Amino acid sequence: MNKILFASSEAVPYIKTGGLADVVGSLPKYFDPKTYDVRIILPRYACMDRKFLEKLCPVAEITVELGWRKQRAGILKAKADGIQYYFVDNAFYFAGEKPYGEIYQDVEKFAFFSKAVLEAIRAIDFVPDILHCNDWQTGLIPVFLEKAYRSQALYQKIRTVFSIHNIRFQGRWKLHEVKDVLGLSEDVFTAEGIESYGESNYLKGGIVYADAVTTVSRSYAMEIMTPEGGEGLDGVLRRYSYKLFGIVNGLDYTVYNPKKDRLISAPFDAKNAPAKKAANKKALQKKMGLPVRADVFLIGMVSRMSEQKGFDLVAYMLDAFLSKEDVQIAVLGTGEERYESMFRHYAETYPDRLAADISYSEAAAHRIYAGADAFLMPSLFEPCGLSQLIALRYGTVPIVRETGGLKDTVEPYNKYTKEGTGFSFANYNAEEMTEVIRMAMDLYKTQKPAWEGLMRRGMQRDFSWAGSVEEYERLYEDLLQTMK
Repeated sequence: MNKILFASSEAVPYIKTGGLADVVGSLPKYFDPKTYDVRIILPRYACMDRKFLEKLCPVAEITVELGWRKQRAGILKAKADGIQYYFVDNAFYFAGEKPYGEIYQDVEKFAFFSKAVLEAIRAIDFVPDILHCNDWQTGLIPVFLEKAYRSQALYQKIRTVFSIHNIRFQGRWKLHEVKDVLGLSEDVFTAEGIESYGESNYLKGGIVYADAVTTVSRSYAMEIMTPEGGEGLDGVLRRYSYKLFGIVNGLDYTVYNPKKDRLISAPFDAKNAPAKKAANKKALQKKMGLPVRADVFLIGMVSRMSEQKGFDLVAYMLDAFLSKEDVQIAVLGTGEERYESMFRHYAETYPDRLAADISYSEAAAHRIYAGADAFLMPSLFEPCGLSQLIALRYGTVPIVRETGGLKDTVEPYNKYTKEGTGFSFANYNAEEMTEVIRMAMDLYKTQKPAWEGLMRRGMQRDFSWAGSVEEYERLYEDLLQTMK
């Protein structure tokens, strides 16, 4: 039995601020339980839902040393979806109304968590063969393992995988302050270690010290090794490219299943999708206050409203597009104030064409995925993306920019061969995006059989975790061979 311990700052169902939680909370369920014992360790945040907090059972108490400080931590446990979770409990670090705070607080908080994970291994009677770390918040785990724990017998055979979910967030802070917190040898704080542009960089620590580094799509793995996509770490990633792997994220098909989805008006599958999606479209239009029209082209967007997600392109073209085109747009999400205000303004200006729900709920998201005709995702960069996978699963044709995971998962429609699963554009350009949207709209309005074929092909593509898990298993097996 191979033992895998995932370390993360968040995972569903316990705590979620973004896609990291979805990945860490769903991926472990797809490993073969006869071969893999996969568990997860998280901080025990005070802001977690009380229904979860009340079910956590104490396991042990540990002492964590950071620099000259000593802090106590409790180790708690609970099960969800058949997976064993552990939680590091410390009121000083994990109090507060949100899991993350100011960066100067978080660099110490997650240094504490990273070392606590290694100390917890002594207490939980589970010594992992693979310690799978995720994003900068756990980037110090491989550093502490190599520089402070590797000489101890308990830790000698542990191998580490470090997954980059979004390279833009790196955990950078003042080098001298992090030195004081970590209490590690001077060589750790050089350019060969975690130093980057005069600062400490936790993400770089994970890259340098882990046995393998993964990211969440093949194209993103290539992009982050370029100056344009590497956010300052492209040189480091090229140096360690021999241990960098791109494995596309999967989708939890037990959660996103249009045939059994209780959050939508008319569950459906690939066979009856055209008729049932019409019913879902009608329900979505009613719910969002748009005129109920079967013939109008309805575009959905469910997104964090940020520059990364391509909202600059949307802002550039939205007024002209809404004033000229027979279209409806349904938007759900929150984010930067300028984009929230923009959608509120245009929802008032074009109430028959744009509806904006500046909030987030799973039910509202599922309604858009099920009821829209197309799904717009024009990201500046996109490590993997889950929304386009959900859209494909629900027969909602994605319109995406060719970057990262969007490029890897959406096959552009070919009008000559009638192949493809969506529409895409290459350059980060609003006019190019608008032209592609018009192409999609024209196909929808003039060639219904071709559009329905596009829908069905998307629904029939397999983006469940099964294929991704096979790649992770091969990576784990290769690392485990080095233990023998």
